[in-house]
Amino acid sequence: MSSNKITRYDVADAQAGGQRRPFAKAVRAGDFVYVSGQVPTVDGEVVVGNIVAQTEQVVANIRSVLALAGCTLEDVIKVNVWLDDARDFSSFNAVFQKHFIDHPPARSTVQSPMMVDVKVEMDVIAYKPLD
Repeated sequence: MSSNKITRYDVADAQAGGQRRPFAKAVRAGDFVYVSGQVPTVDGEVVVGNIVAQTEQVVANIRSVLALAGCTLEDVIKVNVWLDDARDFSSFNAVFQKHFIDHPPARSTVQSPMMVDVKVEMDVIAYKPLD
């Protein structure tokens, strides 16, 4: 694979009911992998639960998407986080820390109204040289 090549991963999947989406789950551009925003869903259904349960599911979804490009959480260099409620920050951070403590990425976190029943969304950028 040339470092100039762009690869798009999974534009249709179970999370969308098998329908084609207008965006890829992830895009590899050279040595970088950009993962689209992940929400706490399994088979297209929002996971019922608090911020801890939903954050765990988002991290699981991110792991799954990263694997498509041969990456792991250790390759993540930047994370963007949207929380529905700023009061969830401490509980969210406890889960985040559990998964990233040994290889902390750069991170931004903001509060933003989310879709119904979703408490958190995250996207990530990973760096994994092709050579």
